[in-house]
Amino acid sequence: MKKARERRAFFFGKNMTGRIKKGIDLGKDPVGKLIVRLTVPAVLAQLINLLYNLVDRMYVSNIAGVGTQALAGLGVVFPITLIVSAFANLVGMGGAPLSSIFLGEQKPENANKVFNACVGMLCVFSVLLTAAVLVFCEPLVRLFGAPDDAFEYARGYLFVYGCGSVFVMFSLGLNPYITAQGFSVASMLTVAIGAVLNIALDPLFIFLFRMGVEGAALATVLSQGISAVWVVSFFFRKKSLFRFSPREMLPSLRTVLKICALGLSPFIMSVTESAIQIVFNINLTKWSGGNSDYTAALTVMLSAVQIVCLPLNGLGTGVQPLISYNYGTGNSARIRAAVKRVALIALCGSGTVWAVSLFAPQVYGYLFSASAPVMELLKKYTPFFMAGTVFFFAQMTLQNVFVALNQAKISIFLACLRKVILLIPLCFALPYAFGVSGIYYSEGIADTVAGIVTATTFFVMLPRILRKRERLLGLRP
Repeated sequence: MKKARERRAFFFGKNMTGRIKKGIDLGKDPVGKLIVRLTVPAVLAQLINLLYNLVDRMYVSNIAGVGTQALAGLGVVFPITLIVSAFANLVGMGGAPLSSIFLGEQKPENANKVFNACVGMLCVFSVLLTAAVLVFCEPLVRLFGAPDDAFEYARGYLFVYGCGSVFVMFSLGLNPYITAQGFSVASMLTVAIGAVLNIALDPLFIFLFRMGVEGAALATVLSQGISAVWVVSFFFRKKSLFRFSPREMLPSLRTVLKICALGLSPFIMSVTESAIQIVFNINLTKWSGGNSDYTAALTVMLSAVQIVCLPLNGLGTGVQPLISYNYGTGNSARIRAAVKRVALIALCGSGTVWAVSLFAPQVYGYLFSASAPVMELLKKYTPFFMAGTVFFFAQMTLQNVFVALNQAKISIFLACLRKVILLIPLCFALPYAFGVSGIYYSEGIADTVAGIVTATTFFVMLPRILRKRERLLGLRP
């Protein structure tokens, strides 16, 4: 009992409030102030990540003589790297909200057990994924549709990336536990360190050392390695609420299932992102007669979707600690206040991108220096492709709030709805009615329907979820 009291005092101080050492109080600080402190770094981190992805492709495309083939190779490998990231999200974004809820319930020991359970799971997944990528490197590259002239570039990149997948797992998988404690700036630095290093190392390895695509992969691995060291070192600092405990890294099956249930929604979103790119490419090749202009236009449109999706995801994940902590304490008023502000901010952001997509779609073409034929396709199809982006405030931001509220079943259904239930079937079916145009229409229709369903579900279910929590904690009859 004495040790337990000492540990609780270590986490919360003598008065055992929710104040994080030299940081913020998720239970008492003004909601507006907390939203700014938590979400701004998270959104900036996503924007940095977006910049990193775009710049990485630009470097590879400029390799003399083989830039097109090298870029195609990276395009084939990208969905595979998304799957690796998905397992990190399964653990990190599944366990971090649980830890925040336990902190709100004044149960730091349970929060730390969840953290260490996730460390153990990351170790297991790292070993299995590394072995799978290295052993099945060539079959994976062929399975994901690498053209013959891009096969060697895809295989070379994936093999080097696979050797360092453990760094990706730990940098992505443990970073949410920094955010969960309210240290959103430190969490942002995890992404910034990796992105800046990668941008700096890419030209060094690709061009100066003449390593080509393998150099790009090595730059990514080394950058993620430094990010992983940064993340791990954070939990040895005095201000961290979580501590490594090897004894707790062998979790019970019940704990693993809870983490996986809550993390399944972000896992599905990452995996289906990979599947969607494959489905789009297959259908465009079939219905456009292999016209690369259509594929190029799709690439620009998907990049435009990322421009709105990633910041809104950052907004949703950034506010999760605030929502989860107050869900743990049963403070419904603070949750409602946070949801109103975040939903309004997200709606303004998604509405702005929606308006640009409808009335000035050529802007995206200028960003990516599109050719004249591609620019015409962008003007014609972008308003349809991006028609549902106005509802991304619900699909990207409010869906993350469901995760923060420990609503695994609802979040899993909504994660499947947009891509698995709606988009993939529509992408295959609509071309039979509209030709190649149907492929572009499918995205707008799926986003609109899924967004309406998500928003309706959220605003209907939120009061019920909060009332049920209050009754469970004895705060209402």
